Amino acid sequence: MIHPTAIVAAGAKIAASAKIGPFCTVGANVVLGEECELVSHVIVDGHTTLGARNTVYPFTSLGCSPQDLKYKGEPTRLEIGDDNVIRESVTISRGTVGGGGVTTVGSGCLIMTLTHIGHDSHIGNGCILANAATLAGHVVVEDYAVVGALCPVHQFCRIGKYSYIGGGTTITQDVLPYSLTSIERNNHAYGLNKVGLERRGFTPAQIKGLRQAYRLLKGSKLNTTDALAAMREMLAGLDDAEHVRYFVEFIAESTRGVIK
Repeated sequence: MIHPTAIVAAGAKIAASAKIGPFCTVGANVVLGEECELVSHVIVDGHTTLGARNTVYPFTSLGCSPQDLKYKGEPTRLEIGDDNVIRESVTISRGTVGGGGVTTVGSGCLIMTLTHIGHDSHIGNGCILANAATLAGHVVVEDYAVVGALCPVHQFCRIGKYSYIGGGTTITQDVLPYSLTSIERNNHAYGLNKVGLERRGFTPAQIKGLRQAYRLLKGSKLNTTDALAAMREMLAGLDDAEHVRYFVEFIAESTRGVIK
């Protein structure tokens, strides 16, 4: 299942069910899992591992050297999970020694055309990165988050799970989990991602609890510290406090500050 025009280095570990299309280049330290497909003109280099059933479209580069002047050729890694769709002209860099040495992508993600995922970034499960989303190094995108088209994300930012970022929004601080954030609202979080949460099976009680916490942060006259204290008091009265507790912890742990 390897096209005769493809170049596969000795040492690469290719599952028998994988497909490597025309004019692809696969490096010596690459592991390609079961039923993966490199459609055509794909470069996979470095110490890069792809799990099962990933589809990679033309002109994509995976595991190439990071765009970091401090990088001196160390054997850092890129690790990609299962069932991802990686569209045309995507670039995902491997890690750097100073950033932990590994870039990771979870499972079940859609990574759309022209997206860049910088070194030492970590993408969770079920994420969608729309066309030309541009992630600098050391960015964390948590499970089921959506990054809209043409969104630049500053290094070391954290994008909370189940959040939704509108197209063209510049991200320089952490994005609240469960939130809608958009440039059309002056780069502010402007509400809960209610539709997305319902699609993911959140119950009305869970959404109500998150809405109450969100209003304490955004709609009250409390500063962030006092809002966090009020949210912690609120936890005792919730039947299902898991998501509100995570919301509180996310804000408390933020080092860059959150987009409010």
